[in-house]
Amino acid sequence: MTRVVIAPDKFKGSLTAVEAAEAIAHGVRDALPEAEVSSCPVADGGEGTLDVLVAAGGRLVELPVRGPLDDTVDARYVMLDGTAYIESARACGIEFVKPSPEVALAAHTWGVGELLAHALDNGARRLVLTVGGTASTDGGAGMLAALGAGVFDAFGAPVGLGGGTLGRVAVAELGPARERLGSVEVAVATDVTNPLLGPRGAAAIFGPQKGAGPREVEQLDASLSRWARALRNAGTPDVSDLPGAGAGGGVAAGAIAGLGASVESGFQLIAGLTGVADAIEHADLVITGEGSLDEQSLDGKAPAGIAARAQEHAVPLMVLAGRIQLDQSQLAGLGVVGSAALIDHAPSLDHARAHAAELLRERAGELVRAWARS
Repeated sequence: MTRVVIAPDKFKGSLTAVEAAEAIAHGVRDALPEAEVSSCPVADGGEGTLDVLVAAGGRLVELPVRGPLDDTVDARYVMLDGTAYIESARACGIEFVKPSPEVALAAHTWGVGELLAHALDNGARRLVLTVGGTASTDGGAGMLAALGAGVFDAFGAPVGLGGGTLGRVAVAELGPARERLGSVEVAVATDVTNPLLGPRGAAAIFGPQKGAGPREVEQLDASLSRWARALRNAGTPDVSDLPGAGAGGGVAAGAIAGLGASVESGFQLIAGLTGVADAIEHADLVITGEGSLDEQSLDGKAPAGIAARAQEHAVPLMVLAGRIQLDQSQLAGLGVVGSAALIDHAPSLDHARAHAAELLRERAGELVRAWARS
């Protein structure tokens, strides 16, 4: 019996990873009715991680929190085996704002701290913070303030919320937040390697996605530099150049310095919970994919992690994506034996998004039939 493992990430704007896996599974069964199909949707710690965790048996907890621009948003996290998985974007995601220079300076992470506090109140023994997709560039200052930390200027006054206010920060009083945390361990799940500051830092690389122009990028980078100094003066490790500290607009830096968080690979962490690594070891075929397969996919994203495991066990790999922006040599380097982009089989991008499940099923069936005949 042919064993097929289906392990896609989300198709952003169209399907969750769970929905994508279901559509692909239908296509595989259309082509190989007798196949043993294992659906193992994956995530890399960014948007969509909670959907994968719920599919793995987690319990969804929902609550209103303060959004990135102070409006209340409906947020959520997942409890699984005593660990709370907090997706930063559920509280301060870029989908809650319309990017602009003003938003880039004003957006904050207070709601993330509210989620952490709620999980602590509900008995979480460990906190895992995923940090992709935020609207903020405040270095996690809002998150720490929501947990009780003080973020003060040189005169002892609170500087306020948002990355733009950190240009005045002089003192970080972290004791209350650490007391709130107690002995609970914190981990930051990310596969982003950007530091907090500089040309590859949080402001320079991610700020423009949030509406920051050159002037705002410069201001935010300078503000984050002052924040890093205040954290260092509070006795924390220097996070300025630490790989991964720039993730989520620097919320990773705030968690590492302010909460003593460790850094873990988002993909490795989620993959360990879904059992996908063991499934691939015994598979005859693996199918992965995501909304856009491009150069960024090669840098720690979930499909690259799936490809590495398939290659490790010499299992052929297929890729399905909304669009594919890698050339044949790059696909071959990932061990891909078949691929299809939905946009190549739709009259428009809007049509591809609206009919993604149907297109995934059709393309998966075609690829698997061709593979079975070869």
